[in-house]
Amino acid sequence: MHKVILRIRGVSTKYIECFRDSKPQKKAARESAAQGALCIQFPGFPTGRLSSSSSSLERKNTLSALIPLSLESSLKSNHFSNMSIFEYNGSALVAMVGKNCFAIASDRRLGVQLQTVATDFQRVFKIHDRLYIGLSGLATDTQTFHQRLVFRHKLYKLREERDMKPQTFASLVSSLLYEKRFGPYFCQPVIAGLGDNDEPFICTMDCLGAKELAKDFVVSGTANESLYGACESMYKPDMEPEELFETISQALLASVDRDCLSGWGGYVLLVTPTEVQEKILKGRMD
Repeated sequence: MHKVILRIRGVSTKYIECFRDSKPQKKAARESAAQGALCIQFPGFPTGRLSSSSSSLERKNTLSALIPLSLESSLKSNHFSNMSIFEYNGSALVAMVGKNCFAIASDRRLGVQLQTVATDFQRVFKIHDRLYIGLSGLATDTQTFHQRLVFRHKLYKLREERDMKPQTFASLVSSLLYEKRFGPYFCQPVIAGLGDNDEPFICTMDCLGAKELAKDFVVSGTANESLYGACESMYKPDMEPEELFETISQALLASVDRDCLSGWGGYVLLVTPTEVQEKILKGRMD
């Protein structure tokens, strides 16, 4: 008896074991078991097409004709196994601190990998007048997670009769993400708000809720590497609101031009103790 293990590599790897009766020659037994394994995986496989005398080119052409196109493309390419789910829709988020103010900005593109689906997608959400959150990552998870945050903040406001402080809200977001650590939300939050004495607060975290606090700027999304570079070179401490808006806008536009999964303009929120300004940026539309 002869055994053949057939490994099919695609979106998920499959192993098929096939046992066949003994043959006079080892090579013939190996061919017979291999054909049996292919017949199990591809029911229409004609057993007489691949004989021991077939050339390697004939084997390749026969197999290519019988394997479904989607599986064949998966076998030829490892793109699906290498793609991160956080990169599926593309995103770019940045929050920056000024003098008693902060700004949070995002791109406006919603895509399915390299295909653009919408150019007015919202990634920055209002919790209350002095607190905002941006969510990068998988678009469906960001919308679901935002709804949970709004629900929890309303419950807090009913019980405490006051708005949640940015530090408290960051702990809430971290707790909700860690709660789902075995089946996480595929999103990376950026939180920005004004706390006591109009002191700006910003932080970001991963999908498991590990917080990263900062005193200057935080970034997230598929354009995070270029955002880090642009913000490092442009940021200055204690900027006035007008200068802060100009800085974060230039950093965002310069960064999304270097990332094919984000872009199509930008959305900027500038928050001061007395007012909130919303502005739409026009960028490259390609």
